[in-house]
Amino acid sequence: MTLDTNDLISPELIRLDVNVGSTTDHVLRFLTGLVKHAGRTSNSAGLLADAQSREATSSTGFKGGIAIPHCRSSHVESPTLVFVRLSNPVDFGGPDGPADLVFFIAAPAGADDAHLTILSSLARGLIKKDFRAALRGTESADDAINIIATKLSASPRTSNTALTTASQREAAVEPIQTREVTHIVAVTACPTGIAHTYMAADALTHAATKRDDVSLSIETQGASGKVPLTDAALANADVAIIASDIEIHAPSRLDNIPTLSMSVRNALDQPDKVIADAVELAASRPVASSRVEYGSPRQTGTFETVHSQADDGPGTSTPRGSSGIGAHFLRRIKQAMLTGTSYMVPFVAASGLLIAVSFLFAGTQVSHFAEAVVQDSSLWNLPHPMSGNEYHFSNGQVFDINRPGLLVYLGGALSLIGGFGMQAIVPILSAYISYGLAHKPGIAPGFIGGAISLSMGAGFIGGMVTGVLAGLLTSWLASLKVPKALDSLMPMVVIPLLSSMVVGLSMYLVLGKPLSSVMSGLQSWLTGMSDSSAVLLGLVLGIMMSSDLGGPINKAAYIFATAGLSSGTESSQLIMAAVMAAGMVPPLVLALATSLTPQYFNATERDNGKAGWLLGASFISEGAIPIAAADPLRVIPGIVIGGGVTGAMSMGLGASTMAPHGGVFVLFATAHPLSWIVAILAGSLVGALCVVTLKKCWPQRISPTTG
Repeated sequence: MTLDTNDLISPELIRLDVNVGSTTDHVLRFLTGLVKHAGRTSNSAGLLADAQSREATSSTGFKGGIAIPHCRSSHVESPTLVFVRLSNPVDFGGPDGPADLVFFIAAPAGADDAHLTILSSLARGLIKKDFRAALRGTESADDAINIIATKLSASPRTSNTALTTASQREAAVEPIQTREVTHIVAVTACPTGIAHTYMAADALTHAATKRDDVSLSIETQGASGKVPLTDAALANADVAIIASDIEIHAPSRLDNIPTLSMSVRNALDQPDKVIADAVELAASRPVASSRVEYGSPRQTGTFETVHSQADDGPGTSTPRGSSGIGAHFLRRIKQAMLTGTSYMVPFVAASGLLIAVSFLFAGTQVSHFAEAVVQDSSLWNLPHPMSGNEYHFSNGQVFDINRPGLLVYLGGALSLIGGFGMQAIVPILSAYISYGLAHKPGIAPGFIGGAISLSMGAGFIGGMVTGVLAGLLTSWLASLKVPKALDSLMPMVVIPLLSSMVVGLSMYLVLGKPLSSVMSGLQSWLTGMSDSSAVLLGLVLGIMMSSDLGGPINKAAYIFATAGLSSGTESSQLIMAAVMAAGMVPPLVLALATSLTPQYFNATERDNGKAGWLLGASFISEGAIPIAAADPLRVIPGIVIGGGVTGAMSMGLGASTMAPHGGVFVLFATAHPLSWIVAILAGSLVGALCVVTLKKCWPQRISPTTG
């Protein structure tokens, strides 16, 4: 049986080439007015309120100049469809601008099946270019109804049979199951949530818009917040894409959808292939719980799914041709490490900047007298110098501080607050590495292990070890079959108890002292570096930061620097400054190169180069990806050389910072800021000259000035 168009739409519910205003509210008022005029509602104000409420939750614009505002409302008795072709297009939040073809779906409050069926049918039909062209070319309401009926029910408006039963609605949906359009939902996330998350989403969206057989809904889990996937999108999804280097939020939503899981970099580098593979996975009709790991490129066109525990995190299977269980295990460990770093960075950023501000208020010695000044003073009893600039404290300390008492007191308080945050860094790192492997039950044993690591002097190295140990142990315990009476106690009591006990005893009895010795040796080496070894270390870190533009090598150097900040040593701050400076260089190199020699770059690359000034200044290495990916052999060597020069100079000139992110916008938190800026400019200039030289001496066969 097919959908009956008569009961959905009639000529009085269609208007062609009308100008109803410039906002979505204007359009919604017009649409609900048509529903009232057709006698399908007695309360158009209530229907309008329901439509406005739905529109406020998320945009209803689609690619191709389409909008489908819709709602479930108690103010209509039967599913109603309105179609308006606007002479003055209105922006409904679609990916390619304002919409001129607007459909309004009003479904009774309890008519979920009908509502979703209509919405699904419309979305699938509207994806087709010929359908949109026909609607834009029609001259009459009757012709428009026949065009719509063709897509909704595969036949013109002839039947008078209403959809009254669930079986009839199920039968009506059957013709749609030909998968004319593959509905894809996707989630993107990266450790810092600043660049890769959104760039990967943009790449997938662009790839999807090039295909008429794909509908994509995407959720970005980044620093700027997220718009979650809607229930309708999840219910309609044929396949899901998880492009993430960390554990995503609420992964259970995708449990019943075949899922293609990968690094966020895969989606950014080869979005067309990812979309094609997702379509192929959907067409293979796997079981709903199938998850396919997107490791190396597939050797064949078929997927081989290997099932494991449901809570193993995103991606528990491998495509044929990958390296199997070993590769999957290593990927899980890497993903957990990046998850831990992602949760740790806000602690480092907040704590480091608080300490940096305390330096501004009370001088660089503030950490030595912070506790004393807070204990001795208050806002109503501010400290004051005894003679000249000498401040005397009750513990016998005397400091020469050229600051007024209020700033000394506030600086001391901020220093303590930042210090407490720094003390939490290693436990947080360990807790969320464990969380990345075992989800919520892993947090407690990971945190406890990290705290023990900190107390024993094992530092962030010990925190990484305890995080992995706690996560693997907790994951294993969660997989055990236990008597039903213990089921409810396992995640909240038994598993955290046993994991914490084993991890703690392992640290005290076996691992703690060796890891502490490793950490002490590393700190002693860093503290005792001569100028030449400091330059060499800066060179290596600079090369790592600029070699893969936010990839695993870049992240390894960044983790090393940010985790080291928890020690509070001068050498760790030198390393942080070198890493941040070198990470700023790649976009700046290309911004400078495109400005100096625009003839070697096409129009798109020149535009990306202009954006590189701000991206580089903000410490977003990924800003160099669009140009580097298009011409890696002639661009990446110059970027790497420039990053190495900057890292070496930053270390050699003694620049240091407590801030783990922010680029030039945290210059106030940098010691020797002029030297730091000189290092960045020098590396950018050297890198740009290298890129230009390679472009000039190794020309492309096709002129790069095209476009």
